[in-house]
Amino acid sequence: MPSDLDALLEMGFDKEKAELAVKRSGGLQGALEWLEANQDKSYEEIITTLESPANAEDDASAEPDPLQPGEQARSLVCNECRKKFRSQAQAEFHASKTQHVDFAESQEEIAPLTEEEKKARLQELRQKLAEKRAGVSEQDKVDKKRNEEIRRKSTKETQDIKEELKKKEQLKEAAAKRREKQEEIEAKARIKAKIAADKEERRVRAEKEKAEREGRAAPTVTQASSTPTTSGPVESKPASAYTEARLRLQTGAGNLQKSFPVTTTLFEVAAAVTQETGTEVQSFTQNFPKKTFDAVDFGASLKELGLVPSASLIVR
Repeated sequence: MPSDLDALLEMGFDKEKAELAVKRSGGLQGALEWLEANQDKSYEEIITTLESPANAEDDASAEPDPLQPGEQARSLVCNECRKKFRSQAQAEFHASKTQHVDFAESQEEIAPLTEEEKKARLQELRQKLAEKRAGVSEQDKVDKKRNEEIRRKSTKETQDIKEELKKKEQLKEAAAKRREKQEEIEAKARIKAKIAADKEERRVRAEKEKAEREGRAAPTVTQASSTPTTSGPVESKPASAYTEARLRLQTGAGNLQKSFPVTTTLFEVAAAVTQETGTEVQSFTQNFPKKTFDAVDFGASLKELGLVPSASLIVR
């Protein structure tokens, strides 16, 4: 036959509370009553209450009726908290837990529950326990849904921030490419203007030498402007005004975009490329105008080599 504790565990009660209920009541009926009275309290709260004499249960406020001559005691009552007990063992257990010492005998008999009452009480407790668990389960669903909403919102905000940062970085790269392209256009325009000026100077010198050989006066030369007449801010400032040179270095490992002070030597540029790619540099080649810078030129600065404000070099 299952014990009172086994019966309570089969009903679904927590083991700790069920054991405490059996110890305090001494039987299944008292344990059910005790569990019903403490169903909304946690095990820790119950222990704290039991250990505090000031929080002992107060079941009644009147003193028990004194026993009349010939009457027999059918129960015990604690005069300090008014709790009634069916047996001496229950009263002693109560005294050990609460430190109460004032007990009296009473002729009031604590009638046990009938089988029908026990079944009804058990069914009632099962129903209350099921309702409580259903309420906890429903609250868990609500909490889970709310936590999921918070997680989704946090994830979306993080993604938005990443997208914004990515967009800003793309705009920054696009602006840098436009600036580099404009600088290359300006550099090409300056080179073309210089080539045109050199060509004009050679033509004038040739005509002058021819006139001297023929014994006639040299032709009058109209000085043409040495600056290009292109649209836009081509000649924004002379090369001497720049303090930094932007180099596009084509290596076997890919293209490098580097900026150096104009006083940086080509040897220092080669050292930077070697550190970046792990390949030793022998020379640099410029396609426009076509020119190769080898070890002889490595001691010259970027400004002296005409690589300011920008240049594109092939690394050999």
